[in-house]
Amino acid sequence: MPRPSCATAAGSTPADLTVRTDLGWTLDPGWTFLNHGSYGACPEPVLDAQREWRDRLESQPVRFMEDVLPAALDHARERVAEFVGADPAGLAFVPNATTGVNAVLRSLRFERGDELLTDDHEYNATINALRAVAERDGATVVVAPLPFPPDGEEIVEALLDRATDRTRLLMVSHVTSPTALVLPIERIVRAFAARGIDTLVDGAHAPGMLPLDLDAIGAAYYTGNGHKWLCGPKGSAFLWVRADRRATIHPPITSHGANDPRTDRSRFRLEFDWMGTADPTAALALPAAIDFMAGVDAGGWPAVMAANRALALDAGRRLSTALGGAASTPESMVGSMTSVVVPGLATDADALALKRHLEPDRIEVPIVPWPVRAARSDPDGPPGAVLLRVSAQRYNEPSDIDALLASLSRWGADPARRISGV
Repeated sequence: MPRPSCATAAGSTPADLTVRTDLGWTLDPGWTFLNHGSYGACPEPVLDAQREWRDRLESQPVRFMEDVLPAALDHARERVAEFVGADPAGLAFVPNATTGVNAVLRSLRFERGDELLTDDHEYNATINALRAVAERDGATVVVAPLPFPPDGEEIVEALLDRATDRTRLLMVSHVTSPTALVLPIERIVRAFAARGIDTLVDGAHAPGMLPLDLDAIGAAYYTGNGHKWLCGPKGSAFLWVRADRRATIHPPITSHGANDPRTDRSRFRLEFDWMGTADPTAALALPAAIDFMAGVDAGGWPAVMAANRALALDAGRRLSTALGGAASTPESMVGSMTSVVVPGLATDADALALKRHLEPDRIEVPIVPWPVRAARSDPDGPPGAVLLRVSAQRYNEPSDIDALLASLSRWGADPARRISGV
C-alpha cells in the first residue's frame, strides 16, 4: 500500500465543509468516529424525546398500549411517510431493515426452479435471508457480479443480464453497504417491472442520506432504517409495501392482529402494529429525529445531505490519492459514504489486521472484505478486495480524515508488516 505523504495527510479543507461541533451527539470525543453507516449515532435531544415516550409508557402501561399507542404510531407513520414520499397506508414500523427484508421474503412463496436475483454488493444478512427462503421453497439464488467502481448503466445492464424467464424477484440495495454505491434505483425498478419482476429494495442507508420519493420509485417493497442517517434511536425502521402487494405481506411474528375484529384499520396495519409486547418508543421518536436533523443546518435537510456528501467526496478523493490512486466509489454514486480499495490486501485476515492497526489510534472505520461471504462463489475463499468505508455525518470534520490518513501512513511505513506482499 503506498504510504500517504505528509502533504496528503494534512490536505486542504474546501470552504463548503463547515461543521457544527455543538450538535448534541454523545459520541466519545477520544475516538475519531467515521462509521456512522453501521449503527448510526442518536443525538441527545432525540434520546430525550424517546425517554419522554418511555416515561409515559411506564407511568401507565395498560392505558398507553391500549389507548395512546395506536394514535401515536399513526402520527409517527404519517411524519415518516411524508419524509420518504410514501403513502402512509403502506408503511409499517419494524425494528430494522433486516426485519423488513425478512417480512417480505418469508411472506412470499416460490416454486422449485424459480430464481431470486441479487448482486454481490449486497448486505451479508439479507443475502442469508434470501438463501434461507430459496432453500425452503427449492428456488435458486442468483448473484449477479457487479463491477467496482462501476457507472449507473453498467449496474442496470449487469442485473438485467442475469435475469431470466425464471426470475421471480430482485433484491437490491438503494445504497450498497460494503461499496457505498448509490444505485440508480428508479431505473432498476422500472427495467425489472417491464419484465414483470418485482423488486425488494433494501434502503437501509437511504432515509436521511438521500431525498426519497417511494411512490415515484415504484418498487413493490422498500425497507429503510431510522437509526442510520435519520439519527433516530436503535430499533427504528420501516417497511413500505405498494398497495397492490399489501394483502400478501405479513410480519415475521403472528400475533393478535391476525384476527383482530376491528374494521377501522387495514389487516396490514393491525398485524404490523402489534407483534407482541415490545418497546415502541424508538419508532415514536422518529418525528423528533426528523425535526432535530432539519435544525442542524439553516438550510434544513437538503443542506444536511449536501454537507455530508461534500465531506464524503473530499474523503474519497484524499484517500484514493494517498493510496496511489486506488479505486473508490465513483463521485456520481456517492451519498454520505465512500469506499476505497486498500491496495495489497487480499484476505479477511488482512482486513482484520488493518482494523487492529487503527484501534490504538482510536479510529472507528469499517475495513470491509468484499464481496461479503454470503455473496462469494466460494464462501471460504478470499474476497475480491478489501475496502475502507468512510461515513460523513454533521459531527465529522476534515480533521477526522487527517487522523485516518496519518494512521494509514504509519501502517504503510511499518517494515515489520508482511501481509499479502504489502
